[in-house]
Amino acid sequence: MSEVNLESKISDLSFATKANVLNVKLNFVKNLNDKTLTKNDSLLLIGKSKDLKLVPKTQLTTILSKLEIPANWYSESINYLCPEEKTNDNGAKLANRTSISWLNRFSINTISAKCSRYNAPSRAHLITKIVKSNCFSDNQSILVACERRYSIACASAVARAFPLYSSKTNNNESKNPRNVTVSFIFTDNECKSPNPSDDEIACYNAIGESVRLTAKIVDTPCAEMTTDHFLQEIKNVAKELGLEPMVIEGEELNKRGFGGLYNVGKAAINPPKLVVLSNIKSGSKRNIAWVGKGIVYDTGGLCIKSRANMCGMKEDCGGAAGVLGAFYAAVKLGFEDNLHAVFCLAENAVGPNAYRPDDIIKLYSGKTVEITNTDAEGRVVLGDGVAYARKDLKADIILDMATLTGAQGIATGKYHAGLLTNSDKWEKTCIETSKACADLCFPMVFSPELHFSEFNSEVADMKNSVSNPANAASACAGLFIHSHIGSKYEGIWIHLDIASPVSDVILRIV
Repeated sequence: MSEVNLESKISDLSFATKANVLNVKLNFVKNLNDKTLTKNDSLLLIGKSKDLKLVPKTQLTTILSKLEIPANWYSESINYLCPEEKTNDNGAKLANRTSISWLNRFSINTISAKCSRYNAPSRAHLITKIVKSNCFSDNQSILVACERRYSIACASAVARAFPLYSSKTNNNESKNPRNVTVSFIFTDNECKSPNPSDDEIACYNAIGESVRLTAKIVDTPCAEMTTDHFLQEIKNVAKELGLEPMVIEGEELNKRGFGGLYNVGKAAINPPKLVVLSNIKSGSKRNIAWVGKGIVYDTGGLCIKSRANMCGMKEDCGGAAGVLGAFYAAVKLGFEDNLHAVFCLAENAVGPNAYRPDDIIKLYSGKTVEITNTDAEGRVVLGDGVAYARKDLKADIILDMATLTGAQGIATGKYHAGLLTNSDKWEKTCIETSKACADLCFPMVFSPELHFSEFNSEVADMKNSVSNPANAASACAGLFIHSHIGSKYEGIWIHLDIASPVSDVILRIV
């Protein structure tokens, strides 16, 4: 087949105008052969070269027939994309190009297999980019060829390509939902068991729903995602899971000793809230608490941000949004331990009642904090959240997640969350798990005896901002949170700073 005949017909329309991204029904299935297809529909096949070459033709024969794709085109295209003879200096096989398409009805895209020590072997973030650029029809099928162990990462990557929030007016023109159907071909053991099981499909659909829910909350501007709106999102999840949230809000927070959360959010029209979802398992001996920072908008308070730095602060609730999505998926899939999700919701607003630099506030831990920077509010609200997790929930494992510091991006970059923990074992586990699921993290320095002096105060137990921003500032912010669990806590504490990863534009359509 000539190279000319293999060239793609590239559409000049952007993804946002090709598809109604607001109205997408995403569904993972065991086998695409059972799906009704016509020549007006399209199929996207994604995989590494080594996986694409292992895909059995029998898995695609029926689909190619329905789409009216010539039988020999697929074989010739795979040989073209995954040649045997062409190599680089290291002997690795090279393709002439990375994608090919038949009239936009059937597209094949290869992803790089190159992977360094701290990258995800699945290279799942590349899948999100490919899916965004290659979905053309109202009845879109996506087939991912990969090893079974990488399927969860790939399912998450596909889900990221279909956000639920957009205010583009052209997105509201179509009333009919676009159907996006996704399946996998597993290439392990020479494709002897190529299709997912029923349990795996249930897992992929739960993860897809959780990823899209998280992205929707983060993408939605504060005018439409106040603390009241966020509470409603939590109630929606609770109702589906058969749970009832516990809510403490407004002046009740102050009366019950949640001085951090109350003071940060008291200037806003919508009151601050501590919301807890609990899924209790009979006979479980372990209590796990996930604590999320839910600052629905961060002006910086009286230490106000600049115009450039304030734009995008709708994303400051990313920690709480991630906790809600993860809690939904975990409980729906039968998580076996007692699991609690703690949401610290507030808007860091400017107003007559805003908390001020020099104020001294008492957190739920009982410790006093001298405010030296009202824009260091995330650690203050999380201090209340983790203290509640220890004192009231009796959690053996406490994980807090937050868009906490700009310093995180300098320390670990936009792809890797900053990881801080009191456990060497859990640090290693988190790193390996992050590579498996493609939500990467990298460790920061846990040395309270060296760094906590950055918070020394002459009038309170601690300040809320470091004296020297050049001294491991992101790790220090995590240590502030840890201090409100207490040095005598014998359980596991894990902190994830996701400030840069949550705003990485490759994950969502902007």
